[in-house]
Amino acid sequence: MAGSSSKFHQIDETLTLIPTLPNDLSALILSFIPFTFHGRLKSTCKSWRNFYSSKTPLSIRHAHLPLSSLSHLLCLFPEDPSLSSPYLFDPTHLAWAPLPPMPINPHVYSLSNFASLAIGPELYVLGGSLFDTRSFPMDRPVASAAVFRYDLAVGVWVQLAPMITPRGSHAAVAVEEGRGRIVVAGGGSRHAMFGAAGTRVDVAEVYDVEKDEWTSLADLPGSRAGCVGFCVGSGRELWVMGGYGEARTINGVLPVDEHYKDVVVLELENGGGGGGGGVEQGRWREIGDMWGNEERARLGKVVVIDDEGEKNLPKVFMLDGNDIFRYNMASNRWFKESTVPRKAQDGSQFGFVALQGELHVISLLQGVELSAIRRSRHRRRGTVLFMQIYDPRNKSWRSLVTRTPFQFPLDFRTAVMCTIRV
Repeated sequence: MAGSSSKFHQIDETLTLIPTLPNDLSALILSFIPFTFHGRLKSTCKSWRNFYSSKTPLSIRHAHLPLSSLSHLLCLFPEDPSLSSPYLFDPTHLAWAPLPPMPINPHVYSLSNFASLAIGPELYVLGGSLFDTRSFPMDRPVASAAVFRYDLAVGVWVQLAPMITPRGSHAAVAVEEGRGRIVVAGGGSRHAMFGAAGTRVDVAEVYDVEKDEWTSLADLPGSRAGCVGFCVGSGRELWVMGGYGEARTINGVLPVDEHYKDVVVLELENGGGGGGGGVEQGRWREIGDMWGNEERARLGKVVVIDDEGEKNLPKVFMLDGNDIFRYNMASNRWFKESTVPRKAQDGSQFGFVALQGELHVISLLQGVELSAIRRSRHRRRGTVLFMQIYDPRNKSWRSLVTRTPFQFPLDFRTAVMCTIRV
């Protein structure tokens, strides 16, 4: 233990963490408590408050636990994160932990369609569409270029360098966690309150975490928003699929989205950066359409399970209605994987996220007929979520129920979700 004591240099040696135990051993014990309980433990005593307010607990966890043993948490943004707290959910311990709202800009409100992702213990919120009281007319949504980062180790939001091009409803991907790069592609100014209104862009950019700067990449082949992205081959390629282009008017009445069916790939030289060379601009190539004209109109909700095994090929899944499809990269086609066991009775939307190698299909309790959990104690306060969990390795389903700490119901059409490992 003495050999590793240098990793715990942030511990105040004048304070005792656990009586009768050395501080380095006490730090190990306290750090291995699941992250979602750290906030509650701060009130135990002064030494614990100082300890859990430092970077030490997460540093110890990442130094001593393999990636698979770290807590894989769901980060849920129910509403505008500058007005309402985002929340972390630990599915293993059924524990919720609130995060503070983002710094408020008094001139903007109703942020939606932003992207969120994590690199290590840091959570990023990128862009989105909102209303700006400094613009005219004030009821017209505009795209945001703002980027915020929340460091779970110290519990602080900071505003970073803005994107070159403002955008919401865009693809956003961490190129590779160890290299500190984020790529964004497509997007526009469409807001959740409106139909097919808003702009579309074809711009792609890359963010260097260490330098806090954005660099332009090659433009997408066509302006599109609502697209999905993921990396292949340790960040050597960025795949972007689906989305919608400029809206067209049918019979002069309502604008209707023109949906993309294709997949395009951006080649990132030098394996997506690293070695001090950064991410250099590559070129886009077209893979082709994912389905025919009669198969489906649009892309459903897509999540990705990273595969650290052979070829580093991610597993890509789509929730379309009540069915889950798996994407085959070789054939550029979707194949049905499974069906959600219990469907939402009122046709409401599902949330869809990948956690710990499993697919979580999330709905409100009142939208699911399940007599075993329809009890009054689940309805006293807060929103109750019903999670149906699919394991693609053994093709099995299980479920869990959790009551949220917030009072208002969730709208899965506008809520933003991502995951983070701590």
